[in-house]
Amino acid sequence: MFPSGLFSARTLVLLNGMPNTSTRQKHGRRTRRRRRADPARNELVSSSLESAQQCLFNQDYGTAFAHYLLVLNLAPVFKDFARESFRFTLFKWAEELDSLGRIQYLFDCYEQALELFPDDEVILNSMGEHLFRMGFRDEAAGYFHKALKMRPDYPEARENFYRVANWLVERWHFFMLNDHGRNQKYQQAIQKAVQKGCNTVLDIGTGTGILGMCAKKAGAAEVYACELSKTMYELACEVVSANGMDGSIKILHMKSLEMEVPKDIPHRVSLVVTETVDAGLFGEGIIESLIHAWHHLLLPPKRGENEFGEQSATGRVIPAGATVFGMAVECSEIRRHHRLCVTKVGGLSMAAAGELHSPVSCSSEPDDSMEPYTTERLSRLPGGYKPLTEPFTALNIDFNNVQELEGLSSREVQEIRLPVIQQGELDALAVWFQLHLDEENSLSTGPQEDTCWEQAIYPFHSAKGFVLKPRDELIVEVSCRDAYLRLCSVAVLRDGHKISLDKLMDSQYPVSNPNPEAELCSALACLQTDQSQARDFCMLECSEIALLNNQDYHQSFCTALAKLISQLKVKCQNQERGSAFQPGPAVATRCASPFYVLDVSEGFSLLSLIAASQGHVKAFSSVEKKKQQEVLKRLARSNSVSEQHLEFWLNNTEDEQGMLQRPSREKLWSAIILDCVETCGLIRQKLMEKASLARCLLEEGGRIFPGKIVVYGMLVESETLLLESAVQGQEPTLGFNIAPFINQFTVPVHVFLDFSTLECRHLSESVELFVLNLMDANANYINREVKVQATSTGRITAIPFWYHIYLDEEISVSTLGQAAHWKQAAVVLQQPLEG
Repeated sequence: MFPSGLFSARTLVLLNGMPNTSTRQKHGRRTRRRRRADPARNELVSSSLESAQQCLFNQDYGTAFAHYLLVLNLAPVFKDFARESFRFTLFKWAEELDSLGRIQYLFDCYEQALELFPDDEVILNSMGEHLFRMGFRDEAAGYFHKALKMRPDYPEARENFYRVANWLVERWHFFMLNDHGRNQKYQQAIQKAVQKGCNTVLDIGTGTGILGMCAKKAGAAEVYACELSKTMYELACEVVSANGMDGSIKILHMKSLEMEVPKDIPHRVSLVVTETVDAGLFGEGIIESLIHAWHHLLLPPKRGENEFGEQSATGRVIPAGATVFGMAVECSEIRRHHRLCVTKVGGLSMAAAGELHSPVSCSSEPDDSMEPYTTERLSRLPGGYKPLTEPFTALNIDFNNVQELEGLSSREVQEIRLPVIQQGELDALAVWFQLHLDEENSLSTGPQEDTCWEQAIYPFHSAKGFVLKPRDELIVEVSCRDAYLRLCSVAVLRDGHKISLDKLMDSQYPVSNPNPEAELCSALACLQTDQSQARDFCMLECSEIALLNNQDYHQSFCTALAKLISQLKVKCQNQERGSAFQPGPAVATRCASPFYVLDVSEGFSLLSLIAASQGHVKAFSSVEKKKQQEVLKRLARSNSVSEQHLEFWLNNTEDEQGMLQRPSREKLWSAIILDCVETCGLIRQKLMEKASLARCLLEEGGRIFPGKIVVYGMLVESETLLLESAVQGQEPTLGFNIAPFINQFTVPVHVFLDFSTLECRHLSESVELFVLNLMDANANYINREVKVQATSTGRITAIPFWYHIYLDEEISVSTLGQAAHWKQAAVVLQQPLEG
C-alpha cells in the first residue's frame, strides 16, 4: 500500500497559487504585483504528480522517485503536502537498490532527498541505518545524532544512536577514564619526561585527548595529536577546546602512519605518548606505528647511558616497553565457545559434523580468515578458571629500540616448556602484560587487576580435548610473524614421550583413559596415523558454537515441536474420520502431505534438521553459507533424514527480506521458528513485526516458536556497571573537563553481561517485568507499571534483565542459565535511587 490522496482539490489550489519562479525580478512598484502563473510549468507539475501516483500503484518506485524530485524542485510549496508520500517512495526505492547492490546510487538518492528535506528526522535516521549496515559507523552516528537533534523523542533514532555509540566509543573508554591509578601513572611518566627536556610531544591515538593535555599541562612547548576515528577526533577537539588548549594542541584526523614532516607537523618530536595497546598488546598496531614514528616523526633515540646532551635532542616513547605473561588454563566457559563439547544435539548424532570450531586460532602460521586470539575478563567468567601452569614470561619488548621493533616479526619461534602444576583439561592459554611507562611507573593487565583491559585468550582446539597431568610438560610456541603475538600449545612431554597436540586434534585423541599405559600407547599410535585424509572443516562464530553446546535449549525445542506435530496429526486424523462418509480430496491431500516448518534463525542453526528428523515434516533452513549447508547435509545423511525433507530456504527466495512468505501458493506453515533474542542479551529489532507477519502464514493449529517471551529483572547496586557506563564523579579527570563530552555517548543499556559473576548487591527478588506474546497480539500491552519490593537497603544503580522463552505453555528455557549461549543486559541508572 502507499499513501493516497496525492492529487486532489488541494493540489489544484496549490498549483493555482504557485509563484512563477522563472519570472525575472523587476524594480519599482511592479514587483509588488502578483506574479502571473506559468501554465506550462503548472501542467508539468500536475502531470508529474499524477505520474508519481500511477508509478506507486504499479510499484515502479524508481520512476516515482524521479517524478517527485522534479515536482519538489520545481514547486517547493508542495514539500509539506508531499512529505509522507515522498518518504515512502524513497524507502521502497532504496530497498530495491540495496537488493540490487547499487549502493552508490542508493546514497545519491538519499543525498538528493536531504537536499529537499535537510531536517527530516525520518530520512536522516534511514540514511544512518543504511550507512551502519554498510559498516560506515562514524557517518551513521552523525545522521542518528542529527535526527535526535531534530526530534529528541524519536525512539528509532535514539535506539540506533545507542547501538552505534557502543561501536564508536567502546565501553572501556569510560572504565579507563574512571581508573584513577592508571591515569595518574601516565600523567607522572609524561610530566617526568617533559621536565627532563622532552618539550615537543606527539600523542598517537589520542582518544579523548587526555595524554596530550597532560603533556601540555606539564609544560611541553608543542603538542600534536592524531586520531583515526572521526567520532573520537571530533570529541577530542571539543575536549581540548573546552579546556582552553585548542590553540596549543594540534589534533589531526589521520593515522600516524600517514603523517609526514613538515607536511603534518613542522619537525620531529622528542616524545611520543600512546596507549594503542589491546589485550594482546600488539593488536592495535603499536609495533607498526612506532617503527614509522622512529623513522619519520621522532628524534633519534638516546644511544647509551653515558651519552651527553639534552633530552630535547633525542627521542623517546611512553610506554618504554612491556613484558608479556601467560599461563595454561582449564575453563568450561572458554571451551564451550570454541569447540563442540557434546556428541548429540536435540537427538541428532554429531559424529558426521566434521571439525567445527571458532574463528579464533592460535596457530603460529598467520591466516587472514582467523583471529589469533579473543579477549575475556578471566575474573568474571562463569564457572571460573583453573591455572594448569605457573605464569611464564612469553616476551619482553623495548619500544625505545627500533632495531628490536623491526626484528620482532623475524624472530625465531620461541619454544617454552611449562611444568603442569595440577590436573585439568587444556582449554586455552591466557595472556596479559605489564606496561612499563618508564623506570618507575608500570601498569599490569593481569587477571587479578581491576583495569580496563581484559586478558587475551588463545583457545586450544581439539575434538575431544586433552587432559594435562602433574609431571607433564606443556610445550608452547611463541611468535610474532605478522606483528601479532601468537601463542600455540603444540605438544606435551609425558613420561619421556612427546605427544603432538596438532596430530591428536586430527585423530580425535580421547580426553583421558583410566589406564595410563593404554593412554600413552594410544597417543603414540596417533602419531603414526595416516594424516593424508583431510577432515571436513567448518568455522562457526563463538556464539554459534555455544548454541550447539546448549543441550537444554535444543532438547526443549525437540520436545515442543514433537508435541505440535503430534497434535497436528491427531487433528488431521479427526478430520479424516469426520469426512469418512463424504471423503474430500482436500482433506486426503492435506493429511498425506508433510508438515512444513520454517527456521529463520540468524546464523547457523540445527533446528530445521531437528524438525526434519521428527518424520512427516519438510523443514526449511535459513542457513546461507555453503560450508554450513554442507554440515547440515552430512548430519542429515548420518541421521537418516532424507534430503527431500530438508531444504535451504534462501536458495528459493530472491533476497533475505522476503524470507517470511508462504512455502507455496497452496501451502501454509505448520511452524515458524523465530530467532528472538540476540546473543548480547537484547530482543531482536522488529521482532513483533516479524511475528505479526508469521502469524498470517500459519495453517490452522500452527505455531510460532517461541510462543511468548517473559522478561524478568532485579534491582541491584553495582559500582562496576556505573564505571563502565559513564565517567563518574564531579571531579575533573586529572584536572581536565572530559566527562560532559564523552558522557554524550553513554547508553542506558549495558549488553554482553554475565549476571552470575557481576560484582553487585541484590536489592530485590527477581520479578516479571513484561510479556511479549508472539501468538496473540491482543494479549500484549504498550507499557506496564511494575512495583518491585526492595529486600535490602542500598543505591539502586541498575536493573539487569533476562528472558524466559516459552516454546509452548509448558516448555520454556531461560537465557540466564550457565549453559545458555545468551548473555544478559542491564538498564543502568545514571542517577541512582536510594533504596
